[in-house]
Amino acid sequence: MPDPEDAYVWYYIVFDIDHPDFKGGYYLGKIICPNDYPAKAPKITLITENGRFHNWTEGICLSISDYHPESWNPVWKVN
Repeated sequence: MPDPEDAYVWYYIVFDIDHPDFKGGYYLGKIICPNDYPAKAPKITLITENGRFHNWTEGICLSISDYHPESWNPVWKVN
């Protein structure tokens, strides 16, 4: 869902993960789009402590995030 005060910030929840270590958990994250989005990739962060992924301010290492800007494709959408 987009932040009602900033259209460049979106929140997401991951749940119903079929893995014993995470079963029953809810994990909140944030997607932060740069001012020149979609030309540049968004930052994807995880807010919820979960013991597996770090919730660094640098974001999650994904090919669809600003962690790997060389992989970003401007036709991809936030949703």
